[in-house]
Amino acid sequence: MPPAISFDPALLLQAQGIKIAFFDVDGVLTDGGLLYSESGETLKRFNTLDGHGLKMLKKAGIIPAVITGRDSKALRKRLEALGITHTHFGTEDKRPAAEQTLRELGLQWSQAAAMGDDWPDLPMMQSAAFSCAPANAHVEALGLANYRTRAVGGSGAVREFCDLLMVASGRYADLLAEYTH
Repeated sequence: MPPAISFDPALLLQAQGIKIAFFDVDGVLTDGGLLYSESGETLKRFNTLDGHGLKMLKKAGIIPAVITGRDSKALRKRLEALGITHTHFGTEDKRPAAEQTLRELGLQWSQAAAMGDDWPDLPMMQSAAFSCAPANAHVEALGLANYRTRAVGGSGAVREFCDLLMVASGRYADLLAEYTH
């Protein structure tokens, strides 16, 4: 079965050679809303499409990494369930955190993609070779992004970006065939 998905060829050329993708959490992996329990615990809602996209991205040979200004048990459990090990929690200064991960992995910004939705994400998005913002991101993130998803944060935007990166890597069709043969 041939893939139904398609992206602009020029966009795919821009996204080639990506080895790592950095993701913000609030507004990207979630809808940006914060729910608090009576005990003050932060609750988050994650989309399963996004989760599967991150798993498939890893299978395609692109490392998913998370850099977020917040920290919570719910987030840590979700990332652990997805097998995401390259993480930085509670950091507003995201570019140095990303640079630390790049150094640890022996990678360069020219091999990195970044997805963010607000001002704290801009330095990381600016440094990356390819950047993305969800449809409902702040106007500055949208203006900086190489790609704007059709989906909003927390509702499939991460999956859309993962799909784009997998198509650009040449792995999308092979991975899809594992499910459709």
